[in-house]
Amino acid sequence: MNTITKVCISCSKPVKGRTDKKFCNDYCRTSYNNQLHSCNNNYIRRINHLLQKNRRILASLMPSTATHSKTTQQQLQEKGFLFKYNTHCQANKKGHQYYYCYDYGYLALEGGQYLIVRQSSN
Repeated sequence: MNTITKVCISCSKPVKGRTDKKFCNDYCRTSYNNQLHSCNNNYIRRINHLLQKNRRILASLMPSTATHSKTTQQQLQEKGFLFKYNTHCQANKKGHQYYYCYDYGYLALEGGQYLIVRQSSN
């Protein structure tokens, strides 16, 4: 009788149990999948960090009780705001484009001014 010994695709230890089992334990399964997706995860993690930083900057320039406030492009840039990173865009009835970082958004005004808004939670 031929017995085929399967080995874990992560650590090469013998695998016991079901015939379609690929890993010897949960640690090896998790480790293998983390390594498999690490490039994509690092890219997503970096972008998400930049989006969260932009959101924190917008929130810091707006009083907690206000629904909107104004700032300048210079103030945003001094704090490290990166204009090319946003989560979504939304046009108002007049056709002006708001750019959002999660629930905080901004609208470019004339003369290097920006209107900061907080999206309602409805």
